[in-house]
Amino acid sequence: MTMMKALRKTRAAAGAQLESVPVPIPGAGEVLVRVRAASICGTDLHIYQWDEWSQSRIRPPLTFGHEFCGVVEKTGAGTESVAEGDFVSAEMHIADGHCRACRMGQPHLCQNVKIAGIDVDGCFAEFVKLPAQNIWKVHPSIPEHYAAILDPLGNAVHSVLAAPISGQTAVVTGCGPIGLMAIAVAKASGCSALFATEVNEYRRGLARQMGADEAIDPAATDVVRYVRDATGGAGVDVLLEMSGNPHAIRQGFQMLRQGGRASLLGIPSRPVELDLVSDVIFKGATVLGIYGRKMFETWVQMDELLRAGKLNLEPLFHERLPLKRFEDAFALLAAGKANKILFYPNGNPS
Repeated sequence: MTMMKALRKTRAAAGAQLESVPVPIPGAGEVLVRVRAASICGTDLHIYQWDEWSQSRIRPPLTFGHEFCGVVEKTGAGTESVAEGDFVSAEMHIADGHCRACRMGQPHLCQNVKIAGIDVDGCFAEFVKLPAQNIWKVHPSIPEHYAAILDPLGNAVHSVLAAPISGQTAVVTGCGPIGLMAIAVAKASGCSALFATEVNEYRRGLARQMGADEAIDPAATDVVRYVRDATGGAGVDVLLEMSGNPHAIRQGFQMLRQGGRASLLGIPSRPVELDLVSDVIFKGATVLGIYGRKMFETWVQMDELLRAGKLNLEPLFHERLPLKRFEDAFALLAAGKANKILFYPNGNPS
């Protein structure tokens, strides 16, 4: 097989095209993976819609997509960590290994990182080529559809477990897919009480299914007063900010107790104004910026959680579609009528 189907951003405009392109050939230290399932991320929707961020970052032509699982088809010379037939996923942030952050053991913060599906060809295709060092072998007890979302699940695990969570109260602001995963991870890790804030009624329902003790509509309720009253006036121990919404971010800090911890993952589209004196400095808050997944500490943590059966992620999943129905998939996602949609470039789900 020399040609394959791939979903491509071929020009600087909204939309995408399903094309026939050459199957990549793995070089030394590289692996070719036959994609089994690929999940659509919010970033993929931005690329598809060709918003301002995409216009500043994406350089067509590009095969996009960065959440997947599959089977190793072929390995390049010098590859010993994986073998043909291995069931795998992958860390899609490709670090250079030489910059200051990489040398200091922080490759997830590599200053020259290239992201598969954003900077180089990704996984919305029958095959994807990646460095062998980025490949993650998936334990056979982990379901295929879970293996396809290890990338975003890793974001949630990194956010939640960046500091202690067991026996602590928490609020998740924003219940998109990663926010919902963060709820499941926090509860599985011993969070004593978890509040979720989300304006979308459908997603509030999902938040409860994922383990939130209370899911609150910030458009209808004074969530700061509500959460403070529910915590004896103190506020929560942990803020898990997943929305990127400036108002939600400010509310999150106001709900945080003195000496609390804030993990910030959501990406605002514009600068955010905060009362640093009241909400950070005098509060003695610990503020953590969360980017990607720690390589590969986060992967070990989520592997253990999944193998132990601690995470029920089933409410996240929606449509399972062939790659040729990409227009339907992105329309569903844009309308807010789906969470994790899976593509199957090489056939139907097993």
